[in-house]
Amino acid sequence: MTLSLHRRAVVADTHNDLLMAVSARPPEQWAAFFRQRWLPQLVDGGVNLQILPVFIDDQYRPEGALRQTLRMIECAHVLAEGNPDHVRICLDAADIDRTLDEGKIALVIALESMPGIDADVELISTVHRLGVRVASIAHFGRTPLADGSGEDATGSGLTSHGVAALQEMERLGIVFDISHLGASGVAHVLELATRPVMATHSSARALRDHHRNLTDDQLRGVAATGGVICVNFLAPFLAEREEDMTLDRLLDHIEHIASVAGIDHVGLGPDFIREVMDDLTPPCCEGVNARGVNPRLAVAGLEGPSGLPMVTEGLLARGVPEKDVLKIVGGNVHRFLGERLA
Repeated sequence: MTLSLHRRAVVADTHNDLLMAVSARPPEQWAAFFRQRWLPQLVDGGVNLQILPVFIDDQYRPEGALRQTLRMIECAHVLAEGNPDHVRICLDAADIDRTLDEGKIALVIALESMPGIDADVELISTVHRLGVRVASIAHFGRTPLADGSGEDATGSGLTSHGVAALQEMERLGIVFDISHLGASGVAHVLELATRPVMATHSSARALRDHHRNLTDDQLRGVAATGGVICVNFLAPFLAEREEDMTLDRLLDHIEHIASVAGIDHVGLGPDFIREVMDDLTPPCCEGVNARGVNPRLAVAGLEGPSGLPMVTEGLLARGVPEKDVLKIVGGNVHRFLGERLA
């Protein structure tokens, strides 16, 4: 029953950094590497809808950030064009529905933090032309647009360029992603936003007091816009002690967010990063410690997309109704993108 339900569901993953690993190969290998390494995992996990973030490593910042941003966007298009029977880059709701109807995986390109754009807000229109449909404006640290959650002590909202970026994204129809944004920045966005916003990979601060997680007030704020909060699977954001980094703890975060924001406002944003980091060539990821968090720690069985049926099984075992499980594992994200990218 569990596997049957999972296979019937639209399973949406709103944050997988696989583009980092694929784009690290020579361009002529991009399509084949994706087909051999990542496509089987997405298929095994039942993923139907995958948001692909473009994240730029520090080694490319600031001078090479725009070039690497364009390279990774190109990588997304090339891997899709090289695997037309399996995946498609989707630009709008009709693209997504057509792709799902054909039994293929719908890919949506996202930007994480926009280091290649920074204060040049006019370039948001450029990346929109290239297929970007979701974007955030900060990571852990400070950008010309806003402060990330690692800089919460500054109490800073969006800069004037950040406000302009939000307005431009709303004009173009790009989904604004609040994940990684500092607390004051989230409040500022919720005050200014005229369109629904999204958290692509954020968990519940009530269960794990970490700046990367969202408070109950923030969860309610996102839901009030009509948005979706997609739960981050990264183990250190779920629990402080390694022995507590379990599937049950992940399910606790999912159920908490559903109870606070509402069942129509929760999804999955796994942030599968361990394989990506293990796969990249040093010195990129040697001894990486993301503001005190070891990103290689993972919930057992959920190191990558293949384990996603465990989430469906766990929710059903807790007595979550099938209709709600279908919403959580991807139905809500599918609906949200259908409305926002219409």
